[in-house]
Amino acid sequence: MVKIGTTFTQKGRKAVLCGSGELGKEVAIELERYGVEVVALDKYEHAPAMHVATSSHVLPMLDGDRLEKIIREEKPDYIIPEIEAIATDRLVALEEDGFNVIPTAKATRLTMNREGIRRLAAEELGLPTSPYRFASTREEFDAAVKAVGIPCVVKPVMSSSGHGQSVVKCEADIENSWRISQEGGRAGSGKVIVEGFIDFDYEITLLTVRHCAGTTFLEPVGHHQVDGDYRESWQPQPMTTIAIAQARDIAKKVTDALGGYGIFGVELFVKGDQVIFSEVSPRPHDTGMVTMISQDLSEFALHARAILGLPIPSVRFIAPSASKAVVVSGNSREYEFCNLEKVLEEEGVQMRIFGKPEIIDHRRLGVLLATAPTVEEAREKVERAYAKLEVKVY
Repeated sequence: MVKIGTTFTQKGRKAVLCGSGELGKEVAIELERYGVEVVALDKYEHAPAMHVATSSHVLPMLDGDRLEKIIREEKPDYIIPEIEAIATDRLVALEEDGFNVIPTAKATRLTMNREGIRRLAAEELGLPTSPYRFASTREEFDAAVKAVGIPCVVKPVMSSSGHGQSVVKCEADIENSWRISQEGGRAGSGKVIVEGFIDFDYEITLLTVRHCAGTTFLEPVGHHQVDGDYRESWQPQPMTTIAIAQARDIAKKVTDALGGYGIFGVELFVKGDQVIFSEVSPRPHDTGMVTMISQDLSEFALHARAILGLPIPSVRFIAPSASKAVVVSGNSREYEFCNLEKVLEEEGVQMRIFGKPEIIDHRRLGVLLATAPTVEEAREKVERAYAKLEVKVY
């Protein structure tokens, strides 16, 4: 029997959110709909989830001592990682001490490091992946590029949102790719993965929910990235019956291996009927923001339900939909969204402004959403809305 008591009492429930970006903000809102107290953690003040959380703490998320101290003081029922850059070794230790890490400390640790999740998928589960090699030194890197072949993709084993990622298209790119990988890693210089280039028709995120009643697959989300960072997504991505079955089989195998309850963003490459595993995030996925308009239960609502041990009997798909990230360049603590009355004048268009406190280089500050009778029309509609938007940076 699932019970949720009075907030701020011993019978109430508390969640500590490790990372408080735009995805964490939506998770916090959904948990609070069930009366759960949310404590938001991040490395900077006024992070989006802090706007709606009950309380918050600012700390370097890779500082294991501070992270553990806060968690032990807060005594949460749920520890919910929202980002990858966390001191995962401490989460493992906390789980061993009886704390509930979502979905599991193992999943958080493995997926923070591309080496861990790739070896799990390819070497333990036997899932189809691109050819790959790992390298810790320049000599190993040169050998890995030679073994995998050109063209190839280079990524730090610990990075996200495209940081440190590059493509080696010819031998002249090797030196620059190594430099980019060493400057863009989450923890500075370190090990990289060199992946063989895959010829694919499209890539998808298959949002997969593990909950008390089983596993639920959402409609496949197609997406477009720039340098590994999400720019637009749409749902559903048309797929053959064979490809959908393969995608679900791969997603179930990898999420079962990671375990726990919650939503997983399983990234896959598709070529005809063939599906190849790429990566998995044990949390809501940025490309899944489209579900805020496409479904009766968004990926964030589903994550909250699964975390709380609640069943998910069905997910009602409302209409073909599209999303487009609002990415702004500059370096400022003051910016302004303009012309919003025009942006939102067309039926079936919505917007979310994340409320991030500053722009550093370039940053995702919001997302536009649209529904239409077809995916193509939804994508065109969201582009029209985006074209009307003006963001002034002061």
